[in-house]
Amino acid sequence: QVQLVESGGGLVQAGGSLRLSCAASGRTFSDYVMGWFRQYPGKERRFVAAISWSGGSTHYADSVKGRFTISRDNAKNTVSLQMNSLKPEDTAVYYCAASPSAVIVTTLYEYGYWGQGTQVTVSS
Repeated sequence: QVQLVESGGGLVQAGGSLRLSCAASGRTFSDYVMGWFRQYPGKERRFVAAISWSGGSTHYADSVKGRFTISRDNAKNTVSLQMNSLKPEDTAVYYCAASPSAVIVTTLYEYGYWGQGTQVTVSS
């Protein structure tokens, strides 16, 4: 079992920045690919970014590429999402997730552990 707790969401103006963090506990953190997803009201969660076990590889959704950066600290069991140049369409609930996959994955069903989510609201 892996327990995930997100923090760092909030309200920001368009063009601003936020940093989301996810603290993990339970199984060995470095065994898991870590990802961030977001969910709009009434919609399915959508992939945002993922990072490999070592942190050496990352992958982003096209909509956030160049604006968001995912990173991890295996010594502290944390994964972060730095979000810059935020847009109103980034408004969503953001979820941290863990996958036992050996490679970076981007689909919901490949992630077996989820945090409770944190709200990000970007005003225009």
